[in-house]
Amino acid sequence: MNEIAAPVVHPFHHAATGTWSYVVADAAGGEAAVIDPVLDFDMASGRTATTSAQALADCVRTHGYRVCWLLETHAHADHLSAAQWLKATHWPGVPVVIGEGIRAVQSRFREVFDLGPGFAVDGSQFDHLFAADETFALGGIACRAIPVPGHTSDSNAYLIGDALFTGDSLFMPDGGTARCDFPGGSASTLYRSIRRLFAELPDDTRVFVCHDYGPGGREPACETSIGAQKRDNVHVHEGVDEAAFVATRETRDASLAMPALIIPSVQVNIRAGALPDPHGNGIRYLDLPLDAL
Repeated sequence: MNEIAAPVVHPFHHAATGTWSYVVADAAGGEAAVIDPVLDFDMASGRTATTSAQALADCVRTHGYRVCWLLETHAHADHLSAAQWLKATHWPGVPVVIGEGIRAVQSRFREVFDLGPGFAVDGSQFDHLFAADETFALGGIACRAIPVPGHTSDSNAYLIGDALFTGDSLFMPDGGTARCDFPGGSASTLYRSIRRLFAELPDDTRVFVCHDYGPGGREPACETSIGAQKRDNVHVHEGVDEAAFVATRETRDASLAMPALIIPSVQVNIRAGALPDPHGNGIRYLDLPLDAL
């Protein structure tokens, strides 16, 4: 049996949103992917900054990597994507990619934000949409885009060699799983997505999460394994059936406030991380729908 390649993984924690972004590389060839980059955003002032995204670019430069992919696991509701800024300022021509489920998300939120028929809901804002289980490569490392809907309908996990980047579907074992009460979310669907990962992937598959909030006051962490998830995940460990998971997830979701940045984040992220066009005065604006979410 051929040994599964192990990419080099550089994690970056964005403390303000609890987000983990990654630079993932084939050390042998130097090809790299950037996963879920964050654009700094202050809601009170409406100001953006690129400090966190620049740290990813600095890592790439320091190690001499060549970025081939800018990968989004889904249209995040808790941070703005820096993918377009990175592409424009550092890596022109590198594709910004997401799963084909983004079309449903765009269609749903086009109505919420009244974007009108001029806003395309075919995913064309992205350079490529991965089909379910589409394979791709990172240098000499085999990769696969695995749909994991449930948290959102467009959620993807990326299997890059022996490393799985789960997006918001799985948290660290003591953090459980992501919420499922956003439009298009489904606890039953998330359960089945996670069970598929458990069934198909070896226990020693490295798992890198997109969020960690340090339950119990521990330091934020980003890496676990399929085996640890199956054994210890507080929501979906082995022996938890679908009905029990759905009951736990729905009870938990009913107690959660909306993410602080959901309104600006979704507007930007369904545009593949592009900010809205400026008005005649040269200023860009985001809308605030009332009583809609």
